[in-house]
Amino acid sequence: MSYDLIVIGSGPGGYVAAIRASQLGLKTAVIEKESLGGICLNWGCIPTKALLKSAQVYDYVKHAGDYGLKIKECEVEFEKIIARSREVAGGMSKGVQFLMKKNNIDVIMGSGKIVAKGKVEVTAADGSKKNVDGKNIIIATGGRSRVLPNIAQDGKKIIGYREAMSLPKQPKSMVVIGSGAIGTEFSYFYNSIGTKVTMVEYLPNVLPVEDEEVSKTMEKILKKQGIEILTDASVEKVDTSGSGCKVLIKTKKGDQTVECDIVLSAAGVVANIENIGLETMGIKTDKGKVLVNEFMQTNVPGIYAIGDVIPGPALAHLASHEGIVCVEKIAGKNPHPIDYTNIPGCTYCWPEVASVGYTEKSAKEAGYEIKVGKFPFSASGKASAAGAKDGFVKLIFDAKYGELLGAHMVGANVTEMIAEIVVLRKLETTGHEIISAIHPHPTMSEAVMEAAAQAYGEVIHL
Repeated sequence: MSYDLIVIGSGPGGYVAAIRASQLGLKTAVIEKESLGGICLNWGCIPTKALLKSAQVYDYVKHAGDYGLKIKECEVEFEKIIARSREVAGGMSKGVQFLMKKNNIDVIMGSGKIVAKGKVEVTAADGSKKNVDGKNIIIATGGRSRVLPNIAQDGKKIIGYREAMSLPKQPKSMVVIGSGAIGTEFSYFYNSIGTKVTMVEYLPNVLPVEDEEVSKTMEKILKKQGIEILTDASVEKVDTSGSGCKVLIKTKKGDQTVECDIVLSAAGVVANIENIGLETMGIKTDKGKVLVNEFMQTNVPGIYAIGDVIPGPALAHLASHEGIVCVEKIAGKNPHPIDYTNIPGCTYCWPEVASVGYTEKSAKEAGYEIKVGKFPFSASGKASAAGAKDGFVKLIFDAKYGELLGAHMVGANVTEMIAEIVVLRKLETTGHEIISAIHPHPTMSEAVMEAAAQAYGEVIHL
């Protein structure tokens, strides 16, 4: 059968692109080598949030006394936490199966490789091969855990994020390499349920892509929670010859050795661009990423790429939107190119971190004269009532025109609050418009209004 569109990969970029294509009348097929939903639904975004929820509930129980409640005993059942996470992931994957059927999308299981113009060779799990023809092809093969050259992952003692969410038993101690979103989330999870965690970050700050004030605040909070943090440090080697791991860490103060049960390598994601036919078709790449134009088209007509395989942040919501823009262009619509300065980022430790747009530093480097407004949750009635006073909302404005350049948040549920900022920036809202937009009280989100007011000297509750 010949298709209007073949999508290689069914992650949040691929399956969303396929559904939008079907809505637009394109006969569509998805090629998937493992499980519908890709890494995000099966081994990433969704199951990790299930783990983190278990940790958060345990935290609540441990601090029940703060809320006037007496709970005599609470015990972590690690295997059941893992099982719940896998159940959640399984349910979401079944949901994608339903959506494929609902939208009349053919799902072809196997590994896809582009072998000629409009032709994809699919190799099934049993080794059998067949060709699938399509006018257009989208590469949505996603990414995998980056393996550091001096620290080979064995899946047992030195692991990636995938193994970290399905360990057979809870480790007593763990070294986490990297303090980006993945490293920080797993550090929070394991520390919360009783594992001794040491985070090692090569750069000066944890969560290094965040605004520096956010990074410094989160470092203090994580240390207060009991996580040992080593910044400006690197893991030189890991000795796994004994029952556990001996981790040699180079720091500014000298070398030190940390013993642990498990080493989690969370040093980023690398794109899956091998063995999919890029070389055969002459598709251009740079630094391990497929090069595309503003509508996700490669240098080869009829072949597109979205998500973790192209330059930009490796984020599920970005991959989904790239898929929609790409398909609408293929279908002859007139989609707007994506504004890559308005992509929100979230880290689901506790308290959470969320941000979008310019940091204070990058705004200054871009030549803006800025106004900065900050409102701490310690001054929020809702945060006080919830027992969640850590953190703040920080807004950055262009002093000349009042444009909202960026927002940076630390606090309970800020990953839900950041969407307001994305919409405000999309609509080119000014600081004074935010101040005059009535926010409900008491809420965490009124901190956005208060932060804007603080930037312009009009704050009431500080």
